[in-house]
Amino acid sequence: MGTVTRRHLTDLPSTPGLLSALVLVAVLAALSFGLPALDRAVSAQRAVPGGEPYRVGAGVTVVPPAGATLDVTGTRPGEDRATALFRLGAVRYSIAVQPFSGDLPQAAVRLRQRITDTSGYQVTGTQLAVSTAGGLAGLQGGYTAGDRGGRYAVFVVHGLTIEVTVSGADLDLDHTLPAIDASTKTLRYEGGP
Repeated sequence: MGTVTRRHLTDLPSTPGLLSALVLVAVLAALSFGLPALDRAVSAQRAVPGGEPYRVGAGVTVVPPAGATLDVTGTRPGEDRATALFRLGAVRYSIAVQPFSGDLPQAAVRLRQRITDTSGYQVTGTQLAVSTAGGLAGLQGGYTAGDRGGRYAVFVVHGLTIEVTVSGADLDLDHTLPAIDASTKTLRYEGGP
């Protein structure tokens, strides 16, 4: 039997050397601080071409308002369900498309329920009929949450519901709603994915 010396305990082949450990710490530090900094440096906002239809998904298109940007953090294209999130200054303009087997009043009740399920949000006023330039018939209404306001519209076409929600501070909404209303009127269902 041999004796184990101090050298044997500290010089094991599977133990990384000091230099390897320092390199590993440096790589981990670069990843820990570098990736979040890179993420913050890359904007989530993308310019959209003015006056051209944007393909939301599931066969639905819309012409975004002039000056709107696409927020990629809330945009999910898809063949049977999709979401597009536009920003017009501080105002949020969202269009969501998903499969739906009910009729227009049921779709409106479902959307209103989702709005009021959010803490502090309440639907205001009455629902009104609305239609797009392409002939989609829908219902629209308003909601509020403290100093923020919002509008919604819902359409049902070929087994899909198209939900439009707009929210922002009251003053910002006053300035942007005409452009957003004009954009909503450009909603079209072109069929197919």
